[in-house]
Amino acid sequence: MLAVTLGDPAGVGPELTAAAFRRGVHSFVAIGSADVLRNMVDVICVESIAQAREVTDALPVIDIPTRSLVTPGQPDPHNAPGVISAISLGARLAQNGEVSALVTSPISKKILKDGGGFAHPGHTEFLAFLSGTSRPVMMLAGPDLRVVPVTIHIPLADVPVTLTPQLLAETIRVTHAGLQRDFGIAKPRIAIAGLNPHAGEGGVMGRQEIELIAPVLATLRAEGIDLTDPMPADTMFHASARAKYDVAVCMYHDQALIPLKTLSFDDGVNVTLGLPFIRTSPDHGTAFDIAGQGIARPDSLFAAMDMAQTMVDRRA
Repeated sequence: MLAVTLGDPAGVGPELTAAAFRRGVHSFVAIGSADVLRNMVDVICVESIAQAREVTDALPVIDIPTRSLVTPGQPDPHNAPGVISAISLGARLAQNGEVSALVTSPISKKILKDGGGFAHPGHTEFLAFLSGTSRPVMMLAGPDLRVVPVTIHIPLADVPVTLTPQLLAETIRVTHAGLQRDFGIAKPRIAIAGLNPHAGEGGVMGRQEIELIAPVLATLRAEGIDLTDPMPADTMFHASARAKYDVAVCMYHDQALIPLKTLSFDDGVNVTLGLPFIRTSPDHGTAFDIAGQGIARPDSLFAAMDMAQTMVDRRA
């Protein structure tokens, strides 16, 4: 059984979760407001995963009531504590092995900060904190591309300082192990993006590729990891280039997410590697502008649930 958190109750998470139940492919328990879901699908409130497994004719929900009335498209900071509690409970159930994987619906970091004192840049960092994981790795995966940003939710100006040899090496090692364990790739081919335009062009446009990235790659190649040299990011994402690697490790957030979302905006999946449990998420936001209108596409949530189950099967 999977656990699916509803994310922000005013976003598209609840309606996409209801769509996933109607799809009927996976057995799962929802974690969040039962009242929000009742408007969309038959629900039964449960207090444990054992009870959830007995439910056959409705969506089992571990109810975390909202503090104020939910209006789709109008997020309320008063409901932030419930969103945070749902994520915490889902992580605990997954880490304890009570559910096979955690699938998280989109949240608004600003709303969680304003209403719940949320001190983390996003889901990835919060789940790492909850599980005591020192080096979580965010991988975005679609049918045609997988990408990993080494630095994640930080200002662009902070990237050159944050990008250290240790961070780069640990990110690549976690990525390599994750592709082997969870994606069945025995010898992952990992492409490395340069930090600077044209990968520094021999030092003319920056020396991080020569002085920081290349020495790390040499060390990891000695460990048996298949790596490219630093590549210009503007030429490594076309079709023939993508055919030569299994994942692209990029130096910062947008360098990785722009090509992924261009290719797989509706069915991309966010996977957190390095956690002691499986976690996936749709690769889109709360979509407050279309919440409650019945036009949000569920493809990314479906893909996240499918990928979570595939990872469960591979680990088994």
